[in-house]
Amino acid sequence: MSSFEQYSEDHPELEQTGFDRLISKGLSRRNFLRGSATAMGLFLAATPLARAVAATVPSSLLGFKAVPTSTADTFVVPEGYVARPLIAWGDPILAGAPEFDESGLQDAAAQAGQFGDNTDGMSLFPLDENRALLAVNNEYTNYEYLFAHQGKAMTADDVKKAQAAHGVSIFEIRRQADGSWHYVRDGQYNRRITAYTEMELTGPAAGHDLLKTAADPAGRKVLGTFNNCANGQTPWGTYLTCEENFNGYFASASEQELGRGAKRYGLQTKDYGYQWYQHDERFDLVKHPNEPHRFGWVVEIDPLDPSSTPKKRTALGRFKHENAALTIDGNGHVVVYLGDDERGEHLYKFVSKNRYNPDNQAANRDLLEEGTLYVARFDAAEGALEGTGEWLELTHGKNGLTAENGFADQAEVLIFAREAATRVGATTMDRPEWVAVHPDNKSVCCTLTNNKNRGKEGQPVGGPNPREKNNYGQIVRWWPSQAEHSSTTFTWDLFVLAGNPQLHQDGLYAGSANINQDNFFNSPDGIGFDAEGRLWIQTDGNYSNEGDYVGMGNNQMLCADPATGEIRRFATGPIACEITGLAFSPDQRTLFVGVQHPGEELAPSHFPAGGNSKPRSTIMVVQREDGGVIGS
Repeated sequence: MSSFEQYSEDHPELEQTGFDRLISKGLSRRNFLRGSATAMGLFLAATPLARAVAATVPSSLLGFKAVPTSTADTFVVPEGYVARPLIAWGDPILAGAPEFDESGLQDAAAQAGQFGDNTDGMSLFPLDENRALLAVNNEYTNYEYLFAHQGKAMTADDVKKAQAAHGVSIFEIRRQADGSWHYVRDGQYNRRITAYTEMELTGPAAGHDLLKTAADPAGRKVLGTFNNCANGQTPWGTYLTCEENFNGYFASASEQELGRGAKRYGLQTKDYGYQWYQHDERFDLVKHPNEPHRFGWVVEIDPLDPSSTPKKRTALGRFKHENAALTIDGNGHVVVYLGDDERGEHLYKFVSKNRYNPDNQAANRDLLEEGTLYVARFDAAEGALEGTGEWLELTHGKNGLTAENGFADQAEVLIFAREAATRVGATTMDRPEWVAVHPDNKSVCCTLTNNKNRGKEGQPVGGPNPREKNNYGQIVRWWPSQAEHSSTTFTWDLFVLAGNPQLHQDGLYAGSANINQDNFFNSPDGIGFDAEGRLWIQTDGNYSNEGDYVGMGNNQMLCADPATGEIRRFATGPIACEITGLAFSPDQRTLFVGVQHPGEELAPSHFPAGGNSKPRSTIMVVQREDGGVIGS
């Protein structure tokens, strides 16, 4: 997300619950047989006695010494590790682009050749043993640093510059003889994709009347991608970038009632602060009401072909996409898990119509063109923190998705996917963000960051969302039936409930049994598995270090063993940042980590250069001093 959210509401602890009552409310034999101490701890965490005796099994996966919390303006890693900047906002990546200028006076042309702002999700594409491409999302930008006037005197070129700071940066990196990695300023694959790069709309919604505009009467060509949050990577070598909070870029000077879906998708005539509509007419909601329908998609990009046209894959639905976790099912179908990052929205998955062919990568290039979109319903007994679930099909003519109910065709189901999810009875979630598939391909995790509205109308407490006014977040985990991701049923539990045991001595706000004084955190956001099955957790939470968040310090990165439930803090970031985005080298000996918006809202950060320098979003390279595998 763009920044942490400051909550002022009180967060009352849940009533203490006796051990016997907890057993009757959901501690099943299956949890014990699964052999996970965490699964047991989640049910026991509400009693002081249980929190004292329930302990995770020591992990053989986690071989580093945990770092403490920090409020320092630096990036901290464990003993025996080193972390160095790889690239920062404004560094030149295209031939002829200038060096970064602290003044904020560089123009749009300069920014269009430089690394974009606010790095987020990223993927690594190996070229050979010592060369690779990084494809990196540039989610948004901070006007307080982008412009000398801090956004208070915007011109048409300023808007163009802001649009150039968004999108995706693709650039080559090389490993030197000493093992260090550096980016290549003029690599042949280097490319900037911005808010005005031409793209193709594909899939069932392409060409629909709701996607047609005066500039594009065919409804198949769209300019740009922006607010690109997290990502995905395909086995056929393409990058998936996900459009999240696109609504914030549209506004209008004309106040009038907006069309269908505007409220559900957060569209309004009031400007959120970007001011694009004043200088780029296509962002005027009233003049161009269909333009917002052309955003909120997953975009597929070929990083090895800088001349290729990115494709917006409408078959994957339109909402505030967080990431796109792709796996190949045992039957050969491509399955993509998708979170919709907003309070009370949903968790989705896409199953391709056609099958993956490892011997014909060219044929795989359109596997995301056709398929079936589903949305999740989670079921549980009252008070239980595990249960079963079902994937509900979002296909026109099924489950009430008919013309009589406002869906004229499949294109409308996809364009208004949120409305379709409500119609079929999907579970409202606590902001589903990143999804990650375990390397054994048997289980999946999703971060549920927080939700101050949990407990209000339409967002009942229970199941995977067990806390009213949830300000700490949790991670839900599920197992597809028969270990087939295309299955329509699953079982689930909560891998962790984040909390603050320093403030709350018991109850669900203290966190689950695998949360303690040495690893507590709030707002899990980015996640990913490494090749050996470690789960890496990144936070985008409240870093005030006060009130409900006392003792938590700056945002951080943790590492967990899914089998034992143990969690250790691996890194802490600088002042006012979010830790987001991760990628590993093929040998698992280098970790690339994103530090987004250090010093946001003029907080006193000077990361990464120090001194009196302007804070800059940065990708860090983390390695062990002995050259070993990260985390082991």
